[in-house]
Amino acid sequence: MQHLDAALRNESSSQLDLAALDMASIETPGLPAAPWMAELDRIAAGIAEGMGRETSAEAFVRMANGYLFVELGFQGNQAEYDDPRNSCLDQVLRRRLGLPITLSVVYLEVARRLKRPVFGIGLPGHFIVQYNGGGLRTFIDPFHGGKLLDDKDCIMLARDIAGVDITQEPRLLEPVDKRYILLRMLNNLKAAYFRAQQYGKAAATLDVLIAATPKAAEHYKARAIARTQLREFTEAMADFNAYLRLAPNAADREETRRQLSAIHRWLGSVN
Repeated sequence: MQHLDAALRNESSSQLDLAALDMASIETPGLPAAPWMAELDRIAAGIAEGMGRETSAEAFVRMANGYLFVELGFQGNQAEYDDPRNSCLDQVLRRRLGLPITLSVVYLEVARRLKRPVFGIGLPGHFIVQYNGGGLRTFIDPFHGGKLLDDKDCIMLARDIAGVDITQEPRLLEPVDKRYILLRMLNNLKAAYFRAQQYGKAAATLDVLIAATPKAAEHYKARAIARTQLREFTEAMADFNAYLRLAPNAADREETRRQLSAIHRWLGSVN
């Protein structure tokens, strides 16, 4: 997890692609990065070859969209949105299916290889990218076939998907860093594992989230729930206590105390 750890610390030398592949090893332990790095290289080379001598920003976006979403068939996984594989870069490259954010990572990393100014944009509920340079400023939606968007389209998208009005928050249309992208991906993966009742992998994902955001109370509560399902009761108690310490005024404080008491009684009955 060294690449993921470095990117979560926002180290300038860290790489998003390697960090995302580290994250994917939660789903596939021992996952080798080299084949998938080579696949990103091949995709970038295919776009470069198709462009030939064209160098304009418009030509890049046109060729990248055609190659990624038409020729290679990358698309948003509408039918199985909650599948954990949608959050894993290797699986997205293999299956050509993913979430908005993982498809955006593909776009970002291909563009980086071609030295193109493409940035991640963390809209509420829907991640997109932006091309901003060479006289072109446009938003691109990789989940919907590379659809081009302007500011008004982004405002409508956030309102339709997340019910959030971003007109008073222009910062939400500004680029986000690698740490933001990876934390959002980790949260997606955690949620997918809970929905699939894969509590061991949910706990492993939360280990990374807690290491990166040690004061985020909700992660301790989530890991406590996962550990309870795994019957790791001593560890669950520690996480519930950490949650109460970090969120002393939590609305579910009494419920959490009851859970702690139940675990304590159970541990006492088996000792």
